[in-house]
Amino acid sequence: MSNALIAGGAGFLGLSLAKALRRQGHQVTILDNFVTGSKAEAEKLIANDPGVTLLRHDVTLPLPTDEFLDISYIYNFACPASPPQYQKYPLRTLKTSILGCINLLDLAENLKIPYLFASTSEIYGDPLISPQKESYWGNVNPIGIRACYDEGKRVGETLVMDYGRERNVQGKICRIFNTFGPGMDLNDGRVMSNYIRNALQGLPLEVNGDGMQTRSFCYVDDLIEGILSLASSDCTGPINLGNTVPITMLDLAKEVIEKTQSNSQIIFNELPGDDPKQREPDISLAKELLGWEPRTVYSHGIEKMIEDFRFRMAV
Repeated sequence: MSNALIAGGAGFLGLSLAKALRRQGHQVTILDNFVTGSKAEAEKLIANDPGVTLLRHDVTLPLPTDEFLDISYIYNFACPASPPQYQKYPLRTLKTSILGCINLLDLAENLKIPYLFASTSEIYGDPLISPQKESYWGNVNPIGIRACYDEGKRVGETLVMDYGRERNVQGKICRIFNTFGPGMDLNDGRVMSNYIRNALQGLPLEVNGDGMQTRSFCYVDDLIEGILSLASSDCTGPINLGNTVPITMLDLAKEVIEKTQSNSQIIFNELPGDDPKQREPDISLAKELLGWEPRTVYSHGIEKMIEDFRFRMAV
């Protein structure tokens, strides 16, 4: 039985991964500084499960090897992930993606253990092709308001590959596309959580631009299954993980209103800077190399998330 270290483990995906690893019988150590991760949710998890340990630490600071001798796998999910979060903390986001990646890779090298880096579809920027293949180098604005996240993750991928080439660190890269499901922060700031929360409160749903920009949303359980498949494989990546069915933001707003039976209105805002017009993964490699593809019907997933939000909001 292994002990996995999840950096950024108090976030939505980190906690979901921790629960999945525990179901497989692994010990889990959650590492987080709680700038955006939920200390309350992490403490709730460890209170009910002695197989989970919680450590408060900022990954931009070195991690002493002798304090992690029992760790056998590192998952790096440490970074603010929603635009409101990383635009609020741009320098912290860059430092976490770069310095944090270096410190965790150093730890993986010293311990001679595998390392998985949670990258993002945002490395493709505002793509000029769709769907996006892993071979596509992207269309990123390096000086825009989203660059702290986009470029930070791109550098993180470079670090994983160079630590592998120069220092023989067994690194893996997963490029995560939009993910949703129960357990997301009610105030996460991303479109799915914003729409569901506002609809349940009867507040307007704010659609940027004309609403014709598209995203594809993967249910969290499916995504975690893909991450675990990559972690246990011989594949280095990068590997796209996500749902391949696109939906416009206007159609998403309408569907949320319908499924919540809300009286909320739809209002239109100016399109934010560098907001991607399309986001859709080509998951051919994941199918071929991992035998993975999403299984959850999108409509069922959104119903589960609405039920979860309704319960936590007590509405």
